[in-house]
Amino acid sequence: MSEEGVGMAQEEESNDNDLLQAEAHVLNLTFSFITSMSLKCAIQLGIPDIIQNHGQPITLSELAASIPITPTKTAFLQRLMRLLVHSGIFAIQENEENRVEKEQGYVLTPSSKILLSTRTGVSPFLLMTTDSVLVLPWHFLSSWFIGNEPTAFETAHGTSLWGYTANHPEFNNLFNKAMASDTQLVMSIIVKELAPVFHGLRSLVDVGGGTGTAATIIAEAFPQVKCTVFDLPHVVETLPKDSIIHAVGGDMFESIPHADAVLLKWLLHICSDEECVKILRRCKEAIPSKEEGGKVIILEMVLNANKDHKLMETQLYFDVLMLVNTKGREREEHEWRKIFMDAGFDDYKISPVLGLRSLIEVYPS
Repeated sequence: MSEEGVGMAQEEESNDNDLLQAEAHVLNLTFSFITSMSLKCAIQLGIPDIIQNHGQPITLSELAASIPITPTKTAFLQRLMRLLVHSGIFAIQENEENRVEKEQGYVLTPSSKILLSTRTGVSPFLLMTTDSVLVLPWHFLSSWFIGNEPTAFETAHGTSLWGYTANHPEFNNLFNKAMASDTQLVMSIIVKELAPVFHGLRSLVDVGGGTGTAATIIAEAFPQVKCTVFDLPHVVETLPKDSIIHAVGGDMFESIPHADAVLLKWLLHICSDEECVKILRRCKEAIPSKEEGGKVIILEMVLNANKDHKLMETQLYFDVLMLVNTKGREREEHEWRKIFMDAGFDDYKISPVLGLRSLIEVYPS
């Protein structure tokens, strides 16, 4: 074969390989939902808790007996676990108490430890996100792009996410559990690792604080801070009257109770830029000047703040999740800066110290 022929053959082989790699890439993306749904199945079957309670690596047969499932399903369970081991949710380890047979079993990883029902974790959030109510709008995304509805959620359900939760108590309960579980996880880290954020404060109001999880954690960690949860009247009226936090009902677009600091946790990302500016202007009216200790504490994502590719990918997932279900978005620093300045603030500090999210302190003049 001539040199030209060899070159053409090599080019064709390279093109064929590129084509196969491209197919594998697209199929990987196509099937990525299988991991999340398999993980949902594992949580619903209680597999993380079963492994934890076993106290040592648990074999496939022991796991199957503990669920329990019919013997004919054991082989299928092995295939489910094989995928979740490959994904890093579980791991396989030799049972040290049975060295003769060298039997292997499943153990937890750091990722599956935060799925346990007995501790602060993200299982409720995963169960909410993979619920059919939130999965259905994705099937309407292309229709939404060429339609006039504000969100794909409304295209699918005929009402907004908030309208749906107001009229479907079961999903509303699932939603509240998901938000509370995330708040419990994040706030427990903040009050321990980022305590100086609350030093010098005498009062704090958690705007959109829902069931009061964040405000309660802060009040318990810093008894000198008078904590108020501020949300819609029908939300706060369910809070216990003997709570260590104060509950106030109202509309955050109209006014916010006065305090040294305002906490906005995962609130602004569900809002449009215009809504964010309105809320922050009300916050500015509610707090004293920077010299007197006034500030707004925001817990939100700042896209690509820590330059980690995997974290950035997850942040982009959240951004499109907001696109589908709300009028909000995840934002880059320059987008946050414009919102802060438009709301009348002139100084801010971003600390990308919370994994996907950042701690943002915004100061008035």
